[in-house]
Amino acid sequence: MTQIPPLASFRRIVVKVGSSLLVDQQKGLIKRDWLVALADDLAELHARGADVMVVSSGSIALGRTVLKLPRGPLRLEDSQAAAAVGQIALARTWSEVLGDRHITAGQILVTFTDTEERRRYLNARETIGRLLDMRAVPVINENDTVATNEIRYGDNDRLGARVATMASADLLILLSDIDGLYTAPPHTNPDAKLLPVVPRITPEIEAMAGGAASEFSRGGMFTKIEAAKISTTGGCHMVIADGRVMNPIRRIADGKPCTWFLSPSNPITARKKWIAGSMEPRGTVHLDDGAARALTQGKSLLPAGVTRVEGLFARGDCVIIRGAHGEELGRGLIGYDADQAMQLVGRNSRDIESVLGAPGRAEMIHRDDMALVGE
Repeated sequence: MTQIPPLASFRRIVVKVGSSLLVDQQKGLIKRDWLVALADDLAELHARGADVMVVSSGSIALGRTVLKLPRGPLRLEDSQAAAAVGQIALARTWSEVLGDRHITAGQILVTFTDTEERRRYLNARETIGRLLDMRAVPVINENDTVATNEIRYGDNDRLGARVATMASADLLILLSDIDGLYTAPPHTNPDAKLLPVVPRITPEIEAMAGGAASEFSRGGMFTKIEAAKISTTGGCHMVIADGRVMNPIRRIADGKPCTWFLSPSNPITARKKWIAGSMEPRGTVHLDDGAARALTQGKSLLPAGVTRVEGLFARGDCVIIRGAHGEELGRGLIGYDADQAMQLVGRNSRDIESVLGAPGRAEMIHRDDMALVGE
């Protein structure tokens, strides 16, 4: 039998919360008691040292109530207006419930391109990482005020998976209105069985996906399977669990029914594989011997160790890293545009602001954004 990792073993966790769980569908108001219990769960994870992120729906559901918009599908402009109003209430609610537990919340609104375009991806990743370093909990949602039907995720299951891989999380928890993946729709087939573990997503697993569950929810089992494919490929385990109960995360820890999707790798390995083999290099960075040795010791690449750069690349592009004798040492995501990198060649990191006229990151290529040969 496949071993399920204990919840306490995960160091960086993304929790996705859907509108139908967070918002009372009849009143259009926050389910306060449920949210307080969930906040207790999040505080437990945070207290043991885990990095915690929340991907939360609910802005449109809350905003349509305030604006007295009719039930049912909304026009794009009405959805955007509802999101603009509801996002204020949603952010305030999360700030309050986490603040009551002495946890700082940080709001991040993203669009499809923020997680798909490398430069913006790097910016979002750095912001999330800095918040986590300061022990804050990022609360992330799609920016529905500017997203369009053509360019959007449209559901927070897949957004949660993108955030999880972007932030190098090792667990994504999808809180849902069902307790996991069944062999058939359980509400129509009494013989349907819950699958406690999915070691690998096969065509048979994909065939079990269904449609959207409620008017407040854009996702269904299909989007959850898609999220599982994204997260597990990125080295992140995923679990679908019933979020309608009180303290849903504690129930996962207690071994209550849910479905685990297991990843064959870990976030670091998956990210290095992506950098090394899935991206086209846009330039080359040449190092001196001292910098090359530092990389083998797990250090980031600083401008002082760079002897020259070649190519037309932008911040976030992949570049080849070469040693003093031209040998390829690895590949990485560059932290500067080509013209800036050229100005910083051989310079000390403390000189970056005086050279560029503005503060910049100390590393030319951060160790987390690097895959060395042989790793």
